[in-house]
Amino acid sequence: MTRSHSVLVLADGAVFEGYAAGYLPDDGVTTGEFVFNTALSGYQEVITDPSYAGQVITFTYPHIGNYGVTPLDDEAVRPWCRGVIVRDLSVRPSSWRAESALEPFLVERRVPAIVGVDTRRLTRHLRAHGALPGAFGHAGVDVVAAAAATAKGTDGMDYVSLVSTPAAYERGMGQRHVVAVDYGIKTTMVDQLARRFRVTVVPAATSADEIRALEPDGVFLSNGPGDPAALGQYVREIGYLVGEVPIFGICLGHQLLATALGGTTYKLPFGHHGSNHPVQDLATGRIEVTAQNHNYAVEPDSLSAVVSHRNLNDGVVEGIVAPALRCFSVQYHPEAGPGPHDARYLFERFESLLRGEDLRAADATT
Repeated sequence: MTRSHSVLVLADGAVFEGYAAGYLPDDGVTTGEFVFNTALSGYQEVITDPSYAGQVITFTYPHIGNYGVTPLDDEAVRPWCRGVIVRDLSVRPSSWRAESALEPFLVERRVPAIVGVDTRRLTRHLRAHGALPGAFGHAGVDVVAAAAATAKGTDGMDYVSLVSTPAAYERGMGQRHVVAVDYGIKTTMVDQLARRFRVTVVPAATSADEIRALEPDGVFLSNGPGDPAALGQYVREIGYLVGEVPIFGICLGHQLLATALGGTTYKLPFGHHGSNHPVQDLATGRIEVTAQNHNYAVEPDSLSAVVSHRNLNDGVVEGIVAPALRCFSVQYHPEAGPGPHDARYLFERFESLLRGEDLRAADATT
């Protein structure tokens, strides 16, 4: 396959060369915040995770696309990432599940890509300098460099309003009713909830009064993209519900719940993106290998809640619990789409909380 030359330029001036692939925008340029993901598989789930809105995903694993794609692995109705970077893009998938190769999937869903890039060098650069805005494309190095110079990161950005569902919908047939607030919710997350509860997924802008009117037994706060410090309107509504109804938050939902409890957030240098992060449950001592996708974290010294989980790589707060208020949250992804299933017990913990069990007891026995 003959491909056009493409170039990648970061805001600090670093240049990487490759070839254009996927969807080719008319102006030949794609901008975004560049991050890297260390998962060895699950590329389709990563690309369709709404938490990547505004970002360009670098896959550290060199060979991507080898088992193709299937609608069964989509985590959203469409990808929200700005683009993908791959060392070696497979054009011939080998899997009985595959309904298409990866590149036609990218073209159809308008996701630009650059392939043949030295992703090891790019990843080491992002580790050294942090997640950076930039641009890539086939428009020529001067045009791409000019776009990179004005590209924006995710700081101060509200992408939640872009990715959230426009209308409420229901899943599951459980005895207890959970309202899931969609800040960018993944399909696997909805599936895990629907196995246990009757779930009403509502738009992110749904007010506390509107949630109360649905008479939920519990409220779930989903993952999502962007800077939690820019989402004060959502934090305010969560604050009205704290103490009234059991709450469980994941990823962005964790950050928003922590903020509603008086905490603050900060941006990590290059974030946690992958399926291999070790986390310790401080109540049980158990160590879990977890899936993660976040650029921001909760400031530990700002918390009124108890820290329940910590990242064993860098000490980042990975979970909080406020038993008296019947709420808890984790920074990582227990639904694991993709990733290990070590942490799926947290959905059972939420179910126990809705049954009226004490969180302290759950922490001691889970």
